[in-house]
Amino acid sequence: MPDTPTPATMHKNPPAPAAPGSGAPATDVGRVEAERGRTALAVGVIEKIAGMAAREVSGIHALGSGLSRTFGAMRDRVPGGKSSIGRGIKAEVGEKQTAIDIALVVEYGVVIPELARQVRENIIDSVERMTGLEVVEVNIAVNDVHLPDEPDVEEEEEESIPAGQRPKLK
Repeated sequence: MPDTPTPATMHKNPPAPAAPGSGAPATDVGRVEAERGRTALAVGVIEKIAGMAAREVSGIHALGSGLSRTFGAMRDRVPGGKSSIGRGIKAEVGEKQTAIDIALVVEYGVVIPELARQVRENIIDSVERMTGLEVVEVNIAVNDVHLPDEPDVEEEEEESIPAGQRPKLK
């Protein structure tokens, strides 16, 4: 099966323009975008795509550091609050390139270098395919290892609040 070009690879190696008078449309991604306008991607878009791509890899327990997960669990409990798919992920976005930093908590027993390779490949593939940006780097920080008998931060929060009561705000 031939590789389907992504917008990022088409930008790196654009196909030859159609011959004049052939009736075939020009497929140069950069030129079409320049003639018809720009597409701007918010940092949050890249962070969400990277977060979803990272979660697809088995062996990851959670994204983010302990502190960000604690604040995220509290934010999720606030009425109207939304859980953040991009928690634990920071992206820098340029016109043609992006760089991503991700913090992970891994399950006990996984081979961390192999997990990091899979996460990096999945994030690069997803972000380049969906946005057309070139991912120049994915930096991975493993902040913790989740043990099988260890409760989650979210589980600890649920246990500390009696059923039917709202959490007390400080």
